[in-house]
Amino acid sequence: MKTDIHDRFKNTPEGQEAESILRSCVHCGFCTATCPTYQELNDERDGPRGRIYLIKQLLESNEATDKTLTHLDRCLTCRSCETTCPSGVKYGRLVDIGREIIEQKVERPIKDKVIRWGLRQVLPNELMFKSLLQLGHAVAPVLPENLRNKLPAKQFTGAWPVPKHSRKMIALKGCVQGAATPNTNGAAARVLDHIGIDLIEVPEAGCCGAVNYHLADAVTARQHVRQNIDAWWPHVEAGAEALVMTASGCGLMVKEYGDVLRYDPDYAEKARRISDLTYDLSEILNNEDLSGLKTKSVEKVAVHCPCTLQHGQKLPDSVQQVLEKCGVVPARTKDKHLCCGSAGTYSILQPEMSQKLLSNKVAALTMDNPDTIVTANIGCQLHLATQAEVPVKHWIELVDEITS
Repeated sequence: MKTDIHDRFKNTPEGQEAESILRSCVHCGFCTATCPTYQELNDERDGPRGRIYLIKQLLESNEATDKTLTHLDRCLTCRSCETTCPSGVKYGRLVDIGREIIEQKVERPIKDKVIRWGLRQVLPNELMFKSLLQLGHAVAPVLPENLRNKLPAKQFTGAWPVPKHSRKMIALKGCVQGAATPNTNGAAARVLDHIGIDLIEVPEAGCCGAVNYHLADAVTARQHVRQNIDAWWPHVEAGAEALVMTASGCGLMVKEYGDVLRYDPDYAEKARRISDLTYDLSEILNNEDLSGLKTKSVEKVAVHCPCTLQHGQKLPDSVQQVLEKCGVVPARTKDKHLCCGSAGTYSILQPEMSQKLLSNKVAALTMDNPDTIVTANIGCQLHLATQAEVPVKHWIELVDEITS
């Protein structure tokens, strides 16, 4: 793709990166076939190729309209297009650059600004989110049904194993997951304990930074990234083997810390090291001998692979592989490549489209009448649970149940 980048961006790192991405696109349109929003709306501007042209126009003219903002906002950043693209276009990164620029150029309505500000304040703050969640449970009987349905069920962590192994790995407690589904990391710790690995949480580590980063607040996101690196670094130096991510959205973000801080002279090397040490939990277990785990019979299970795992981390089969090693025969599903509509804050900011995608995904996951749905990301888990008529849990909770 030929480009003529505006002087405002031409000599900036982001402008040069965006130009390189734009030039890798060959206009083929294969991406539109797997884009969830294009499939629903049939509008070129709501598909990857159209959004690429809108970002190109922004970078060349240094101008943007509220229509451009609307079409970029509708993007889930599911990165299904990256899996499909034969040219390797880094679409997700291009959209992040475009969103950060357009946020400075187009004035949002006051209501939109307030909602986005609130999301940036609440979601990355585990204590605040947990307090609001507890308040929600306390007043649940008087809440409207649509709000009551969105409240996740109360969950307890269970016993966390006493550290006793020479092998150590670090877990990210996270923000929303730490408050809403604390049993996820607890289950991971118990399963890893069975195979001789201690899993530790570092209290000083907080939000991975993804919420702010994808809401065009890269400055705050980088602060979260640096804070986490500082918290983890002593444990890395002490010999921790890996950072184990139990939320695939956080895992994708941490795996990209090296890119996020590539221009930071104080943190670039450390960030790259952290990214290199980061693995999804399914990767860890697939590289271990699980034959010693004693498994019980299980019900029919539908496996949902989040976009951040299959398209972002390129691990479409890793969870299913672990489950099959544990004796789980997955139920039949369809349209595995399509997003469930959660996509971080998307379900809040784009509720109409999100609900359409959710209905499609629940139907695809329940076509074989499963008893349970398992997934690998907290956002997907909570989103699917609002509509599914069967329990939705993290897959490691299932492994914990059948091997304990």
